[in-house]
Amino acid sequence: MSASGGTRAIVAALGANLAIAASKFVAFAFSGSSSMLAEGVHSLADSGNQFLLLVGGKKAQREATPQHPFGYGRERYIYAFLVSIVLFSVGGMFAIYEGYEKVRHPHELEHWYWPVGVLLFAIIAEGFSFRTAIKESNELRGKLSWAQFIRRAKAPELPVVLLEDFGALIGLVLALGGVGLALLTGDGIWDGIGTVCIGVLLVLIALVLAAETKSLLLGEAAGIEVVKKIEAATVDGKTVTRIIHMRTLHLGPEELLVAAKIAVQHDDTAAEVATAINAAEARIRAAVPIARVIYLEPDIYSETEAAKGPDPEATPGGPTPHPVGH
Repeated sequence: MSASGGTRAIVAALGANLAIAASKFVAFAFSGSSSMLAEGVHSLADSGNQFLLLVGGKKAQREATPQHPFGYGRERYIYAFLVSIVLFSVGGMFAIYEGYEKVRHPHELEHWYWPVGVLLFAIIAEGFSFRTAIKESNELRGKLSWAQFIRRAKAPELPVVLLEDFGALIGLVLALGGVGLALLTGDGIWDGIGTVCIGVLLVLIALVLAAETKSLLLGEAAGIEVVKKIEAATVDGKTVTRIIHMRTLHLGPEELLVAAKIAVQHDDTAAEVATAINAAEARIRAAVPIARVIYLEPDIYSETEAAKGPDPEATPGGPTPHPVGH
């Protein structure tokens, strides 16, 4: 994801949410609607979330240092994970608590036109923000379904904004339904039920965001299409005859580490091997520009060794070797 594309979606969402939050709190003050209070806190939390994404994007642009030699690209993942925590605690749990209290102690809504008018305005504003996020996402989504895009995207900003805006629109419909039923029946309990539903929705979205950003924080490999491009660029059939094994890791949304053991001719000189490695690195960077860090280790391919399969004890996170005598 290009930084500019993500930033446009975030800024659009931030502007919409700040305006919506202010209008919802005004509506709550005049009507006493718990749905309006929950939605106001929801919009305020969303505004804070978009601010966190902007901060994360800015911090991720810092230059690498001796202490952090691979740079700060993962800052964007950390701040996206914080977003899920804020959405869960401030948005979801608060709404559930507020709705529960309203169900226990319902009261009639006052000045009903305030919450109804604000909800209609909020739906329009959130729709504009959602439309912007969809437009920016479509430039990157390709043939992926929306679920696949959210699961596979290496840049967290657009999936976060998409889920937040989608959840906000559903939450507004739930709030409108709760307020409408409370007005039709004269029973304020429906306003509380609508608020609880909003809270449950926000908790579910927060859990999805937490799961996806946790995966990014742990470290994800490049996508299948990117891996195929790297493989095709690495092997030239002359000096580099095959890839013995390879691993990739996203250091950030736009930074990829490539580590591979490559097979070279057994009678190549050291100079020829060095030239082959440099040429392979140049081909990889041309095919996949985000491949910023590349480590290629030359070796002689052995069918006998290859038939044994990968060594699990050589795999990070794999089985720990047993101490001698145990």
